[in-house]
Amino acid sequence: MKSILTACVLAAGAATLLSAQAPAPPAQPRFRVEVNYVEVDAVVTDAQGNFVRDLTRDDFVILEDGKPQQITAFAVVDLPIERAEAPLLAPDVVSDVRSNEREFNGRIYLIVLDDLHTAPLRSTRVKVAARQFIERYLGANDLAAVVSTSGRTDASQEFTGNKARLLRAVDHFMGQKPRSATLEKLDEYNIRRGSRAATDPLRDPLAFERAAKARNMLDTLANAATWMSNIHGRRKAIVLVGEGIDYDITNPFENQDASAIRDDLQDAIAAATRSNVTIYSVDPRGLTTSGEEGIELDGYADDPSLRLDMRGLQDEVRLSQDSLRSLSEQTGGFAVLNANDFRNGFDRIQRDNSTYYLLGYYSSNERRDGRYRKLEVRLKRPGLGVRARRGYVAARGRDGRSPAKATGISQDLADALASPVPASGLPMVVAAAPFKGVAPNASVLVTMEVAGRDLPFTSRNGTMHNAIEVTAVAIDRKGNVHGIPAATLQLNLSPQTHGAVVARGLRMTQRMALAPGPYTLRIGAREQNGGALGTISYELDVPDFYRSPLSMSGVVLTSRAASARPTAAPDADLKDVLPGPPTSLRDFVAADTLAVFAEVYDTQGKVPHRVDITASVKADGGRQVFSQTEERGTEELQGGRGGFGYRVDIPLKDLAPGAYVLTVEARSRLSGNPAVRQDIPFRIRGAM
Repeated sequence: MKSILTACVLAAGAATLLSAQAPAPPAQPRFRVEVNYVEVDAVVTDAQGNFVRDLTRDDFVILEDGKPQQITAFAVVDLPIERAEAPLLAPDVVSDVRSNEREFNGRIYLIVLDDLHTAPLRSTRVKVAARQFIERYLGANDLAAVVSTSGRTDASQEFTGNKARLLRAVDHFMGQKPRSATLEKLDEYNIRRGSRAATDPLRDPLAFERAAKARNMLDTLANAATWMSNIHGRRKAIVLVGEGIDYDITNPFENQDASAIRDDLQDAIAAATRSNVTIYSVDPRGLTTSGEEGIELDGYADDPSLRLDMRGLQDEVRLSQDSLRSLSEQTGGFAVLNANDFRNGFDRIQRDNSTYYLLGYYSSNERRDGRYRKLEVRLKRPGLGVRARRGYVAARGRDGRSPAKATGISQDLADALASPVPASGLPMVVAAAPFKGVAPNASVLVTMEVAGRDLPFTSRNGTMHNAIEVTAVAIDRKGNVHGIPAATLQLNLSPQTHGAVVARGLRMTQRMALAPGPYTLRIGAREQNGGALGTISYELDVPDFYRSPLSMSGVVLTSRAASARPTAAPDADLKDVLPGPPTSLRDFVAADTLAVFAEVYDTQGKVPHRVDITASVKADGGRQVFSQTEERGTEELQGGRGGFGYRVDIPLKDLAPGAYVLTVEARSRLSGNPAVRQDIPFRIRGAM
């Protein structure tokens, strides 16, 4: 959970990282930051269970603590379920660029895998359920994250649309649930059979561990829901996969932590309702009869009232499922229980988060008293059913938002960076390429390009003016936030340069020093004249260039046409190896020439050998249309652990418009060294 929790305070982290920058202009007021604004999403169905799409604002009534509220925001949300396009040439070819040019229109899922309450031998069932949801019910336009309640970082994944990354986190799942309390008590009973008085209570020796795990799980849910409060204007779902609380919270007389856990349960529900987060619970045990634990029953207690038998095991299942029901039903969701086939439940979850009504109002109760407020959504049209959260807990104390001048960037940009949903007000295209940096770090080149037509300028003294604040942070697997100082790019352009920016766009480059490992980059920009902003999330794996026998940097591209785009502060390290600044565009004009650069790093320079570096281009269908191989020798490294700079020019004039894949591959002739490669999909279009 650490990576999600750290991302939860990304704006505060950005404040620490970016405090050296001069204060930005005051942020524009935003509708969503009013402390008494409440969002409610509602699913309305007819008698057959079908979603009803033709309702209006006037068909709804919202009561808060019995008092009618004025609905000020109303929308019918009907999200498409997009399937991923067929991969080009190979299933593992993924674009190295990200864009926010399309407004986000997908679902938001946080998949919480409750390893603290899953028996180790049933870990596979959790993996199967989670994999099924990701593979079959996650659309290409959706975002999802994976966290484990124990906080295992290798079983967590930041918000992404990349299914391979999500599945990789799921595959690291391993349950940690203690042995059944009934079985533990039965062992105690058998040990003390001859010495125990009839009035002596039987204690579960693992009760303290169970209580700690229950409180940790509920704390994880509460923090996750609180973090998701940064996401507005859409339904947000937590899909909790686990066996429920493994502690009897109904009997505080015998279980000393029952009251505390019950309070934590209500706190988790309160956090979800306050953040308008719906929890869907999935019990991976399926149609359970406690048979797996029942196999371990070794005799029974002489006193049936102790329920140290199958009844006791069944009580445990019932109580744990009751906790799952409470979490789901009180937040507007439902629990998938006693089902060996999860398809019906997953279908319902997907439908719930695809078609719904989003209602907003300013509460007439402006007190920040932390009290529960009952919500009721009614319909004026008869014969319809509505499902929505039953209430929420008001915030307590002062508004915790930090002012813009304290963060070093505008409040709007800080808010946008704190959300996994890309902001598309300022369309951008971003590419990131890691190169060897100062040991042990890599130097990651981030190239961002914006369309000039999206930048409003003001005229003053014969020049055109605007300013763009740009920042980037990286969240590693442990949840640590790394960043670079924010920069405010002052655009004071001559009429000629202004014309070039409007016609061709604007390019900016920055570098980040990052240690090897997987990261989620959050990149944001905001132009100051109109306040338009854009953010992009970018998944990046940084290789260990200093330990791998053979490795390759990211591949950077440019072309004659791309070089004509105005660039702010071109990257100094590449100015002598490319004919122009690198571009994040992957759409090139026919008759242009593509310039490609990469570095190949060899840590076995003490052993004389050769390295073959090949650049090839294949058209859709696998037909090779270009290939060039260059042979390099370790004598160039002078016995050190260095690298080979590789540059190739690829003429496009003889290639037909369409889709292509550029492959740069390096092979060492030393036996046992695997080849390394980068695949870059791109397109060629006809002349303008």
